[in-house]
Amino acid sequence: MEIREATPSDVNAIAQLIATLAKKFIVHEFTDAGKDQFLGSNSAEKILEFMGQGFEYHIAEDNGEVIGVVGIRENSHLYHLFVSESYQGCGLARKLWEVAKAKCLSKGNPGRFTVNSSNNAVPVYESFGFKKTTGVVEKNGVLFNPMVLDDHS
Repeated sequence: MEIREATPSDVNAIAQLIATLAKKFIVHEFTDAGKDQFLGSNSAEKILEFMGQGFEYHIAEDNGEVIGVVGIRENSHLYHLFVSESYQGCGLARKLWEVAKAKCLSKGNPGRFTVNSSNNAVPVYESFGFKKTTGVVEKNGVLFNPMVLDDHS
């Protein structure tokens, strides 16, 4: 397994991974409009657009297959963190997060990060040190938990 910076040639695999996992674990809680909005905003075209806007992505690959992705917006917001179902529970999400976090810290982030977590991912982010800032928020049919990590170590 290898973790590396994502390139534009990876966007189709990234979008497929996100769509597969979102359909199984996340969007069932959303309204129909929320499902459409979430899946549409995480298409290959959108991810390529995010890269062009400066989002930083890293992927985990196993034998050439994308098995995990982490994406950071504005050097401080954890925008995407998805791990293939067959690789969940083995620490890959943490490894991806640590790679992304280290990159942000090296570029001047003082240790403050935010994430809008799906309900099922809250325990994962809590294990990284994130804390909920409010209860569940609904926006355009999409549910999420705003969380923050202040790690000035």
